[in-house]
Amino acid sequence: MQTARTEFSQALKAIAQERGLDPDVILDTIKQAIIAAYKRDAKEQGEDVDTFDYEAVLDPVSGETRVFAWVLPAEDATEKEKAKAKKEKRDVTPPGFGRIAAQTAKQVIHQKIREAEKGAIMEEFEEKVGSLASGLILRFDGPNVRVDLGRTEAILLVEDRIPNERLDLNQRLTFLIKVISETPRGKEIFLSRAAPEFVEKLFAREVPEISSKSVEIKSIAREAGVRTKVAVFSSQTGVDPVGSCVGQKGVRVQAVTNEIGGERVDVIPWSQDVSELIKASLSPAESLIVTLDKERMIARVSAPEDQLSMAIGKDGQNVRLTAKLTGYRIEVEGNGELTKIEELITKNEESAVVIPPVKKITKTKAKKLAKKAKSALAEKSDTDGVEKKDGEGGAQENVEPSFPVSVEPEKTDDGSEKSDNEK
Repeated sequence: MQTARTEFSQALKAIAQERGLDPDVILDTIKQAIIAAYKRDAKEQGEDVDTFDYEAVLDPVSGETRVFAWVLPAEDATEKEKAKAKKEKRDVTPPGFGRIAAQTAKQVIHQKIREAEKGAIMEEFEEKVGSLASGLILRFDGPNVRVDLGRTEAILLVEDRIPNERLDLNQRLTFLIKVISETPRGKEIFLSRAAPEFVEKLFAREVPEISSKSVEIKSIAREAGVRTKVAVFSSQTGVDPVGSCVGQKGVRVQAVTNEIGGERVDVIPWSQDVSELIKASLSPAESLIVTLDKERMIARVSAPEDQLSMAIGKDGQNVRLTAKLTGYRIEVEGNGELTKIEELITKNEESAVVIPPVKKITKTKAKKLAKKAKSALAEKSDTDGVEKKDGEGGAQENVEPSFPVSVEPEKTDDGSEKSDNEK
């Protein structure tokens, strides 16, 4: 039998399609609104509504509504007694009830529809927890940020923001859907840009080998806004896990870095040998010796003196991230030695030719030295009997002395420089 196309049924169908809701959910919402409206009107007329239970019957085609009431059974009543009491229900629909309660019912219906719509949206996003979402910065609630995700809003708490990152209104960014939690305002979606999982998901988006499971991120350590270390591994022969993540000319890792505001990202190869993993993580420091205390989870690292600062990192950053990455407490100490390259540099410096100190003389002294040199050169030329042409091969105007000099201007008795005439 074909359902009659009444105004009510068409409106019900339109709301269901527009909001993406089940028509039965809307009908139940309307029934609850009608009961609430009836109780309100009955209380205003002095009726006792607390000792009765109510049911609304709604015709989905015509929209006609009837309200039934029966005596509320005791709390310890059996299911049989409750069913018997319900059979004794009576029609209590007042005359003109639809007109009286229309406004109240309308308000409650809108509220219930919003709650049902929000519930459907939350169910959709619960399946997306742990994944990336694109959102628009909507407004600032103190230190927190409201983000528009399209169908709903989400919250970015201050502790989930990247430190020192500047956010602007209507700026579009990528976020990690961290969790959905119950709040006084109902269920809320919480986002993050500071979690290590955020960087992991960005790599999964940029690197197809991670999505296809041929490359795996084994461990990740992050200090948001400063530096991140990612240990990667591949069980597939012929696949370079580090090269896959870095990409040709570094395009893949650069895309991740740009998304997190220029934060430095170190991609290192994963190793089951914790010593090798610690060495790789403490790069660019070289020539490290690692001793493990597996019972106490302590790793003692011995580093050459010239590599010590690089192993520790700025403000101990390199050591902290390595500790997070491996789960070991890292203790770094110098061994009093130098690397081979540093030793060669030191030896070369020790065996270098000593340059004589520069003698400081006055301009007058320098001219006298140049004149003596010129005379000596002329005498030598005459002795050797060398014939010279006019303007060629003569002694040079300025002859350099045989030792390095620095010319200072002559000074008078009162400390001022002499002029050329005085000299």
